[in-house]
Amino acid sequence: MKNNRYPLHLLGLAIILFFGMATTLKTDHGKFFEISKNIEIFTNLYKEINTSYVDDLDPGQLMRTGIDAMLESLDPYTNYISESEIEGYRYITEGKYNGIGAVFNMVDDYVTVTRLFADSPAVKANLKPGDRILSVDGKSAAGKKEEEVRAILKGYPGTEVLLTVERPGVAKELKINLMREQVSVSNVPYSGMVGEDIGYAALTTFTREAGKNVADALKELKAENPNLKGFIFDLRGNGGGLLTEAVNVSNVFIPKGELVVTTKGKVKDWDRSFKTLNKPVDQEIPVVVLINNNSASASEIVSGVLQDYDRAILLGQRSYGKGLVQNTRDIGYNSKVKMTTAKYYIPSGRCIQSVEYENGEPVDISDDKRAKFTTRAGRTVLDGGGVRPDVIIDKDGDSEILTTLQNKYIIFKYVTEYTVGKDTSQISENFDFSEWNNFVSYLEKINFDYDTKSEKLLKDLKGRAEKDGYLSSADITALEQKIIQAKKSDLEKHKDEIIDMIEKEVVGRFYFQRGQIKTSLRNDAEIKEAAKLINDEAQFKKVLSDQ
Repeated sequence: MKNNRYPLHLLGLAIILFFGMATTLKTDHGKFFEISKNIEIFTNLYKEINTSYVDDLDPGQLMRTGIDAMLESLDPYTNYISESEIEGYRYITEGKYNGIGAVFNMVDDYVTVTRLFADSPAVKANLKPGDRILSVDGKSAAGKKEEEVRAILKGYPGTEVLLTVERPGVAKELKINLMREQVSVSNVPYSGMVGEDIGYAALTTFTREAGKNVADALKELKAENPNLKGFIFDLRGNGGGLLTEAVNVSNVFIPKGELVVTTKGKVKDWDRSFKTLNKPVDQEIPVVVLINNNSASASEIVSGVLQDYDRAILLGQRSYGKGLVQNTRDIGYNSKVKMTTAKYYIPSGRCIQSVEYENGEPVDISDDKRAKFTTRAGRTVLDGGGVRPDVIIDKDGDSEILTTLQNKYIIFKYVTEYTVGKDTSQISENFDFSEWNNFVSYLEKINFDYDTKSEKLLKDLKGRAEKDGYLSSADITALEQKIIQAKKSDLEKHKDEIIDMIEKEVVGRFYFQRGQIKTSLRNDAEIKEAAKLINDEAQFKKVLSDQ
């Protein structure tokens, strides 16, 4: 029978969490008493449940549930990081972790390799995207979730792990022995030229040395292209990272001594202002910063700062709206709590934070509800709900067919089948996909179908119409046939976008993230619009001066 005594280290962890809050509030005796009282209640409750509850319990899981519930009542960014999650946290902050250098997802009920990092142990051992994990070190992976497999595969450098995989196109199971290493993932996976005398760099996360790597990319582009007349800086999809690196990245483009961000929280002694410390790489070259609704936190600091100083044109869609600062505290046993301690304010005085959330996601705030501020040149900018670009590029609404092809891994599985037996002698970095009919045949073979929003609405309408007698069955059938015909034409309608998705996935198999980004730039409408702005000096200046 399982020993139900509660683990003292977990209880201690909870007490540390509570006392950490109490310490900052010790001058408020009433609140301190309330905290102390509730710690005692919590301790007694936890002990009684573990001792007397009718079923066997996992004390660690019970405590984790309590901790998660407590933090969930705060904001989406305050989280508990357990010992088993430390490597994931390290990857987010440093761009490094100990493991094999592969990404796993659940594909058709199998934990499957979906992406590899360049020069990683997984690549060296010839693991491939599409490989299904059957067992790890002889223990079955059946029924395991991807996070469970990821946790097993992370470990100390120099230790070995044996995978048994099923590979599409190979009849028998394969055994692959890997040596764990420290895996480093570049935060600037690609930089290069995207047009005549126009440079480009993508920053994917604000991990350590982000500022140095962006600076190095711009210096290299200038050295190799003496007539460089503009720079496109891509922050799309960048969810942020280290605040200090946001300062360093901003410093690439603005002078030493400029205010970048001020943080303000409940504990006034912790309020800080961050200024640039170094000479910029270039404070004159025209810059266009690309952002979208997945550009968050540090990305919003950098884009907002460059907008506030009229140093760059922002192009794309409104950013995510995360103006909160998180700090981590060690709470024992190699665990941490990451909690929101402040809000950040950029030079104009505005805070980017969305003030409303729904299901953990920010709710769109209309411009008429956002406070007005001004840039250094006097342009009007708004606070709350993200950074609004100077040039807005409207994105088409979500296409059900594209979403389904992506979310159900249809493109991924097709490319896995398509690339069997192929190598870099057949697939170049400039790969063009020209076998559209082959892809259409593949969709027919797997009986591909998807639900549209119209179909879902029609099902509701059908039930109501039959009940109320407003529409005949013939009317409903006619509508159903129109939707079927529209779905058939959807494939051709989105042909170019689907081909682009296939090309990126194919190139990524052989040239990794760098190759994917390079391929994506060929048909990128926002890159073309950014280049057009840089090439039109009068229009560029007009955008930065319009008030």
